[in-house]
Amino acid sequence: MYSKELGIKFFGNVSNKKRQLNKIEILKKNIDNFKIFLVIAGTNTSQIPGISAAGINAKSRRITALADAEFLLKGASKDHKYKLPLLNAGVTPAIISHVCSKLINVFPVVVPLGIGVEPYFNHLVVEDGDLGPSYCLTTGKSMPKERVINLYERGLAIGKSSKQPVMISESVPGGTTTAQAVMEAFGMQVSNLVGSSLFKAPRDLRRKVIKKGLLNANLKTDFDSFDVVAAVGDPFQAFSMGLLIGTRLANQPVILSGGSQMMAVILLVLELLGAKEKADFIEDVFIATTSWLLKDNSLNDLLNLISNKHNINLLGLASPLNFKSSLYKELQDYEMGHVKEGVGAGGISLLAFLNGFKNDEIVSLCQENLEIMKGLGQISLEKDC
Repeated sequence: MYSKELGIKFFGNVSNKKRQLNKIEILKKNIDNFKIFLVIAGTNTSQIPGISAAGINAKSRRITALADAEFLLKGASKDHKYKLPLLNAGVTPAIISHVCSKLINVFPVVVPLGIGVEPYFNHLVVEDGDLGPSYCLTTGKSMPKERVINLYERGLAIGKSSKQPVMISESVPGGTTTAQAVMEAFGMQVSNLVGSSLFKAPRDLRRKVIKKGLLNANLKTDFDSFDVVAAVGDPFQAFSMGLLIGTRLANQPVILSGGSQMMAVILLVLELLGAKEKADFIEDVFIATTSWLLKDNSLNDLLNLISNKHNINLLGLASPLNFKSSLYKELQDYEMGHVKEGVGAGGISLLAFLNGFKNDEIVSLCQENLEIMKGLGQISLEKDC
């Protein structure tokens, strides 16, 4: 279903046209007012060979999130500290998010969790910086439950104090695998629906990894969302659960900008809420993503699975952004199914379109940034990794 005027595609529960228009109006009204959080998180799940395309090897994936955050804030710059990891195809979606955040004049807040180093750029401190990445989910003990609850409570407090709408975005190498693990812990059959930064999702590898993790976790019948994140989740999920709930308690709309990782956050939150709270809670929660993630319909199916499980009507929106007119291979790769989403690319570009910016303008600025960053050596060469 499309919003013809803008080329926005709706997915999930699309039957109510009036509801779609209401969603667009809420977003349009708040374009200049969104507080955008980029949560960058480390997880040792990303170190499993073949699990992620967020960097060509395990070493480069350790700095992917930092490089993404730096690029989101500063764009192509000769003063960059972190080289963007060389990818097998495409280029970081931070290029889209940077360009579009500048167009709509917003200044994202970076939240580093388990990154292992303190970023030199402005960031929000929510936990002890010495706490490293979450353990590999195969252990069934990703994080101590105390850390999960602390992150949740920090997110909750920040959300509850919010005086403006919030957008949550992420850069979490290995995050689609922890997202799938969380959903499977709640009995959802999603192994064929969860996407990947890789052109071909590593479904068999993921199944083995998650099966081992859930076996080792040995979750009992009375487990809750905190138990699941502690067992097979990641720091981004723990913090974002709290931020989502807190912001809605403050009666502010929330955009979850991304794909399956945002679905995992919604599921974790819905599992915590009472049956009567869910419909009102979800009414001003938006899932925003890129059109590249919608191509095979799996994200739509995933959204509907969660809606049906909890008897609610989730609605998603996809940005009309496309790179069909680009002459650059790295951007054309998105059209071929590489990279697809991340660093809030779907949500931030959606706001740019709602603010009246055109596809050609955004593509042109992305190409400009790509050219400069390549000239400055801001993308790592394989030998640098």
